[in-house]
Amino acid sequence: MEKLLSDRIKSTPPSFIRSILKTAADPDIISFAGGLPNPVSFPQEELLASMERIVETYGSALFQYSITAGLPELRQYIAERYNRNFGLRLTMDNVLITTGSQQALDLISKVLLNAKDGVIIEKPSYLGAIQAFSQYQPVFYPVELTESGLNIEQFKTALQNNIKFVYAIPDFQNPTGLTYSLENRNCIYEILKDYEIVLIEDDPYGELRFDGVRLPYIGAGRLPGSILLGTFSKTVTPGMRVGFVICADQELLKHISVAKEASDLHTNIFAQYLIWDYLKHNDYEAHIAKIKQLYKEQAQAMMDAMERYFPPTVQYTRPQGGMFLWVTLPEGVSSLSLLPKALDKKVAFVPGDPFYINRKNTNTMRLNYTNADCETIDEGIRRLGDLLKELSVQ
Repeated sequence: MEKLLSDRIKSTPPSFIRSILKTAADPDIISFAGGLPNPVSFPQEELLASMERIVETYGSALFQYSITAGLPELRQYIAERYNRNFGLRLTMDNVLITTGSQQALDLISKVLLNAKDGVIIEKPSYLGAIQAFSQYQPVFYPVELTESGLNIEQFKTALQNNIKFVYAIPDFQNPTGLTYSLENRNCIYEILKDYEIVLIEDDPYGELRFDGVRLPYIGAGRLPGSILLGTFSKTVTPGMRVGFVICADQELLKHISVAKEASDLHTNIFAQYLIWDYLKHNDYEAHIAKIKQLYKEQAQAMMDAMERYFPPTVQYTRPQGGMFLWVTLPEGVSSLSLLPKALDKKVAFVPGDPFYINRKNTNTMRLNYTNADCETIDEGIRRLGDLLKELSVQ
């Protein structure tokens, strides 16, 4: 069978998180491994009301084939919301509905990448993006992510290669929880405006800011070839898999739409009607405000617990929103080697290795704080702290 496999699939790494989640399925394990929204944030009663309403109102249209671009009413809602909130000038023709943001990463890669083309990513970067891009056999040029955003000198150097696109998560980055400063965003814009390179701004967490003020996008509304990715997975429900691509360049968006048509014809139309009806009949902003308050409490609980239980040599980021924080252990300590020992203590995390290109036994780990209550977070961090102390991480 091996000889029948394509070079493309051989070059695609399996999801490290998926394997961890299987291990962490034990109900006795406190898992900080997944990127899971808190189930209490799902508006189940409101979605049930929307289900009944759309079946009664739209009937067979919910169960029929539909257009590739997505439900026009939902696309119009997205365009108007982004115009209102971010001063963009979108129409629904600038919006393509996808099966989650993950599909968008695959489609964009399919449209833009030939083997050996260059891709600039953050260091570390979202492992799902690395997995999606790897199918198309690019050359990765990781740029160090600092407390304020991309390392600008490294970014300029990376741009001297055959780069097709830059992939960035400027707000509450996955895995680190860091946010690009306004100065860093403007600097990146000033550099990229002189290049014919696509900037992909992935924004799954931007709605989830619980401290500080919302910052403007780097490219959306300013760089004509920029792509903005959004999703309802973190604010309504991840299981419906409804995401979207926003792009002012309709020629580029047309090619992405053709790739989607070849891939799956269209995103689940029942889910699109359901999300749109929910948005139409409920106070979406109030719902998001409740999620932000919940996540602020959970993030604070995790940081407070780390202050109590972790050795002083262990560092961690302090996110202003989103779902993750990033832990840095002393040099020479492998988080990957700690994982089996942590599982023995019934606590799970994601080692830093899969968020990097060709780096092994890193001294970093990602923790998710949104899928456990504050009491559980405290106990899980206590277990991790005990492990670190036992191993003399001093």
